[in-house]
Amino acid sequence: MTRTPAEIRSTRIGALARLPAFFALENKRAVVAGGSPTATWKAELLSAAGARVEVFAVAPSEEMQALAAAPPRGPVILHDRTWAPGDFAGAAIAVADCTDDNEAAAFAAAARAAGVPVNVIDRPAFCDFSFGAIVNRSPLVIGISTDGASPVFGQAIRAKIEALIPKGFARWADAARAWRPRVQALALPFHGRRNFWERFTERAVAAPNAAPTDADLDALLEPTPAQTTGSVILVGAGPGDPELLTLRAVRALQSADVILFDDLVAPDILDFARREAKKMLVGKTGHAPSCKQDDINALMIALAKAGRRVVRLKGGDPMIFGRADEEISACRAAGITVEVVPGITTAQGAASRLLVSLTHRGKARRVQYLTGHGRDGKLPADIDWASVADPAVTTVVYMPTKTLPELVANAVQAGLDPATPAVAVERATRADERVIAATIADLPARLAAEALSGPVIVMIGRALADHVAAAARGESESRQLRA
Repeated sequence: MTRTPAEIRSTRIGALARLPAFFALENKRAVVAGGSPTATWKAELLSAAGARVEVFAVAPSEEMQALAAAPPRGPVILHDRTWAPGDFAGAAIAVADCTDDNEAAAFAAAARAAGVPVNVIDRPAFCDFSFGAIVNRSPLVIGISTDGASPVFGQAIRAKIEALIPKGFARWADAARAWRPRVQALALPFHGRRNFWERFTERAVAAPNAAPTDADLDALLEPTPAQTTGSVILVGAGPGDPELLTLRAVRALQSADVILFDDLVAPDILDFARREAKKMLVGKTGHAPSCKQDDINALMIALAKAGRRVVRLKGGDPMIFGRADEEISACRAAGITVEVVPGITTAQGAASRLLVSLTHRGKARRVQYLTGHGRDGKLPADIDWASVADPAVTTVVYMPTKTLPELVANAVQAGLDPATPAVAVERATRADERVIAATIADLPARLAAEALSGPVIVMIGRALADHVAAAARGESESRQLRA
């Protein structure tokens, strides 16, 4: 049974509580009403953005006076009086710290009458915009909003992001601003410009605290094959949990023109892709309609030859039963640049959720991966059954659902103890993950009774003994409670 590659339309963006936007305020006039420490912080932000800040306050705080004496960027001018409607003329933005709703309503009405967007501190009902928490790597600036629901939560998120983003990114963002005119002057095609900025990003991420130089610019301007012929990246999507994606996988998804993905890829993974990227399902599923591998290879190469940056997204790791060798060979034969971004394979993800070491000391001296699904859809004929029967090995079987009864029968005949612990995991690491623990002799019947529909792996070996025993105790206790 075959099917053809199908494009999946990007979902519409979800509802936004606030539209994130950034004001350009350099040399523009900003009105601030109030001289409190809270108003001082807003005036400081406006000055840092280059605004000419005019503060109207009868008795400005010491903090406000100190800010006026040494502003971070734009001037801060103090007016020893309350605001008046005429003060909004020519202003780009207005902020107030008001003592009550009546004062807030009057300030907001006057600002809006003059066509000036307004923020009244801690009074969202009178605000056209909010400030939120800020991560400052200027000119790289990140704003975080909770729509006023929990400013403390927003600050906690800011702290997390601050820890992730090196301070040196500010220098790279400055370099991007300085180099952009030179890149634009080269009149590169769209893909050439994209390629430049993707390589720029890779270099910045690799050396975030290095100071970018003209030598970096020269190196980035050197033409690469991908600028003219496109490229292919095989990316491991991991077992399902989006948080198990590698940073390199996320960068690949965000730079892709086209993403060819399998049925085994969890839908949430695609949320990390560039919204403009074309997403095409090229799924191959056992015993169900599947795209032919030759058709996938041909599509992948045609897109790359058209100059596209193609991401071939695979569940788990591309190099573990992912036909990566066939796709790499096809790219090489066509002269297409190809690279691989490894992913966490399903066995690793499942073991991590079970808190089971697959190489438990004293119980397993090695781990082996098998496929239960050959080219013809049947159990492969070349399995080393003595190896599967070895009591000191942990065996992980991929795509086992249809052939597990035959696999177990052959392994037991070769000497595998029927009481060997075994675990089947469906949709490993996802929110709807299901785990079935039993002896290997009982597991095929348990799987058939459960009628699992998602991707499944089976793990066999003494390393799983504690987990299987705990599961058995839990089932016994549950039966006793029902009785």
